[in-house]
Parts: sequence; structure tokens; C-alpha cells
Amino acid sequence: MHLRGLHVTLAVPEYLARQKPSLQPIELNALWVEEIGVPADGGKPICWKLLTTLPLESYAQACQYVRWYSYRWLIERFHFTLKSGCTLENLQLQHRDRLLKALATYSIVAWRLMSMTYQARLTPEASCDAILQPEEWRLLRRKFAPKSRAKTPPTMHQAMLWIAQLGGFLARKSDGQPGLKTLWRGYTKLHYMLEGARLVTKT
Repeated sequence: MHLRGLHVTLAVPEYLARQKPSLQPIELNALWVEEIGVPADGGKPICWKLLTTLPLESYAQACQYVRWYSYRWLIERFHFTLKSGCTLENLQLQHRDRLLKALATYSIVAWRLMSMTYQARLTPEASCDAILQPEEWRLLRRKFAPKSRAKTPPTMHQAMLWIAQLGGFLARKSDGQPGLKTLWRGYTKLHYMLEGARLVTKT
């Protein structure tokens, strides 16, 4: 990577300067991040042009800002999971305190959904006990593989497919990967089933 940084001044556009004479130029630090050569996957080399109000006085600071920006897609995906996967906006809560409590709870759920989705793609053959409790994956196995006598947890990929099937995913070869809405529905149904199983054991 080529990494360059400098201090820049953004002038007020002429049409804005005429409309609002009080506007002043903005002092910023600019970062130019450019990937050297063609990536191994044949994709387009990265070229980021970043502007920041943070101090830019060392190479370490520049690397930190680039690292933060690299998390942008995960952050956007997290917000998408809250909005589309967990359907947070559909709650229609009227009070700020209630919304904050719901946001705190749903953020945990969104994080678990994202973790499950990414880990299932990156390490599909890994054990699902990294993201699911024993009672969760045992209940899934009892539902979808009742004849199985295996005592070890299913793989990450298998557990994700079972949860998606609870949410309506058909798991056909042509269906691709389940979406966040489907996983959210399946994950919600799993916890309803888990709560029912716990009540049965208490009676």
C-alpha cells in the first residue's frame, strides 16, 4: 500500500460564499491510500481518499485512521442487520427510554446474527458451540435430525442452515445463502422453542 497524508484547506464554493458570506474555509487532514499492483483475486486495486478532522502527525496515526475506515463495511452491515434483519424500526416505540432499552437488546441479537453469518462463511466446518449454547444446538438437532445419536456439536454451516430453515429457508441447492431477515425469524423461533422446552422440563 502507498499511504500519503497532508494538511488541506477546503475553500467555500463561490455560490455559497455569495449566499452566506460568513462561511469560512475548512481545515482538514487528507489521506490517500492506494493499493500497489493488482490484487490476487483480480479485483480493482483499492484507492481511498479520506478526509478527517483528527490530527495527522505520525505514520502510526495514519495507519490507525485507515484501520478505522476499514471497519466501515462491518458497521454498515451491523446497522443493516438492526434495521432489516431485526426490523427495529417496526417497533414504533414512542419513548426514548424504551427505544434505548430495545436498541441495547437488539444490538446483542444483531451482533450474534452477524457473528453467526460471517463465521459460517469463513469457517463452515468449525464447531457451532462458538456461537450457540449446548441447549440451542441440541434442540436444533432434535428438530432437524431426530435420528442422530451424535454427541458433538454440528458444524457452523449446518447450525446456520437449521436456524434459517426455522425462518422459512428451503435450503435448496439453488437458494444460495439465507438472508438476515430469514435468520432473524429462525433465531426468534429457536428461542421460542427453547423457552417451551424449558417449561416442559419444569412441569
